[in-house]
Amino acid sequence: RIPWSRRQRDAGDVVGARGGRRRGADAGRPARSVAAGAGNTSHGVSSLAMGSRRGGPWELWTTAWLLLLGSWSGLAPVAQPLKVPFRVRDVLPVLPRQVSWPVLNTLHSAVDLLPMFVGSVAPDNGTIGWKGACFFQNEARLDVTGGARGADLGGAVLRLKTDAAHSWTCMDLYVFATPYRIMWDYYFSAREHTFEIKSWEEPAELEYVKQHGIAVFLMPSGMLGTLFSLVDVLPLFSNTLWGQNANIAFLKKHMGASFERHPQPWRATINVEDVHSGDFLAISKIRGRWGGFETLEKWVTGAFAGHTSVCLKDEDGNLWVGESGHENEKGEEIIAMIPWDVWWAAALQDSSNPHIALLPLHPELRAKFNSTAAWEYARSMSGKPYGYHNMIFSWIDTIGDNYPPPLDSNLVISVLSMWTRLQPSYATNMLNEALNKRLGTEELSLHHILAETESRGMTLDHLLTIPEQDEWVYSDGKSTTCVAFILEMYKEAGILGPYSNSIQVTEFTIRDAYMLNIFEDNRTRLPTWCNNEGGRLSFCQIQGEYRMELPQYNTIKPYAKMNEHCPSLPPTYDRPVNC
Repeated sequence: RIPWSRRQRDAGDVVGARGGRRRGADAGRPARSVAAGAGNTSHGVSSLAMGSRRGGPWELWTTAWLLLLGSWSGLAPVAQPLKVPFRVRDVLPVLPRQVSWPVLNTLHSAVDLLPMFVGSVAPDNGTIGWKGACFFQNEARLDVTGGARGADLGGAVLRLKTDAAHSWTCMDLYVFATPYRIMWDYYFSAREHTFEIKSWEEPAELEYVKQHGIAVFLMPSGMLGTLFSLVDVLPLFSNTLWGQNANIAFLKKHMGASFERHPQPWRATINVEDVHSGDFLAISKIRGRWGGFETLEKWVTGAFAGHTSVCLKDEDGNLWVGESGHENEKGEEIIAMIPWDVWWAAALQDSSNPHIALLPLHPELRAKFNSTAAWEYARSMSGKPYGYHNMIFSWIDTIGDNYPPPLDSNLVISVLSMWTRLQPSYATNMLNEALNKRLGTEELSLHHILAETESRGMTLDHLLTIPEQDEWVYSDGKSTTCVAFILEMYKEAGILGPYSNSIQVTEFTIRDAYMLNIFEDNRTRLPTWCNNEGGRLSFCQIQGEYRMELPQYNTIKPYAKMNEHCPSLPPTYDRPVNC
């Protein structure tokens, strides 16, 4: 099956609506027409949301005629296309709930929220053209103008011409972005529209636009489609059965996950004598705040787990769990060593429904595991913050092959740039320090980083692909994510052998970690209490109602510069040899 988001872009179909508050300088319709359109939009949404009245015979007949009329356009000869007043998708929101809901649920997903980059328009590069979701022929150009803050700063007018709509009721929704601002507008008439930028934020923005232009993004689902996609993504973060089902549906659709029921018991009776230092814990949450976040993380990285921890035994034989991302009493995400009983009790009570797999080290490597060195490393990192500094850099290895469509580097850069403005302290923590490390600079803001990158003949999307270095020390110490903390411990304990100095573990995703060929490969040596369904699983699933999947588990031997330039495109997440 072709994913809906791609079919929609290819066909140009969109759920559209008329209305909403106009932005920019598009004065294409009288205010009363826009207001009426807004009323229609409101009515459509409220009808869909409420859907309380029962459908009468007239509604069924109306629906039948609408479906027939909408199908008629699809049966017209290609050489002589017939444009009808509307398509069924355009009017679904105002149809009876019994008809509209089942269809709408098949047309939209959380991915439809992502804008699709169509091009950058600069003052001196003429016009750009593209095919929209509603209007199939579009072009734009940018004219620099004098502005309210003086002739030196000025402003601009974006001129966007739309034509060849697929129906009379559709519309296209756009986002326009620079590193200094994000703007939006929508168009439902075929003509030239204008979007005015009265003044640049600062001279640096004008220089950026002259060099790189304003990025233009299309919302593939249109106005109402975007709203329905938002309704689809919000449940991912709901700590309810509704939220759990939303996460499962998302992962099935976009990653091909199966979610087969795991035989009971869903919780293993663990004998800690069979758990050893260095054993890896892969965790997958499927509801609530962390469940939603992990679902999106899995989608972009290809990992079938969203969090990791590691087992360590002390000199007295007591079992502990080392974890980067443990939430302390203040709500901070830190690195911590937790007694096994405490950690396991918390896992059993976790409302996010965590599924947990124990991945034992291979016996030969277990014999080499240097517990003393591992404990020294763990104690040196205890209490330090989670590795937000380099979190996204384990994911981004290439300029274009790590972004699931329609996500791309242009969108990531625009969002990160705007986020810098809205949350400067968080942006510094997650982005700026790491980019400064890559440039060999200190304390440059994102906008100064852009200027420095440009002066060196580089682009920001190329800068993002420069590999992280394990020895980099940030303002709050070394930065390790949940999986980097474990793999750095493995390096200290001798598990990665001769490659310890040539592998940057901060470049590893969770998927990269469980694919390492360092784990037990003989099912008969797994503990007797291990619920691996009579040898069906190569690891121990110790909790969860669904069977955990770890594709390509335990298959790749370590090598120098591992995982520094790997693509990760769904749904197959193909990985070249020695990337």
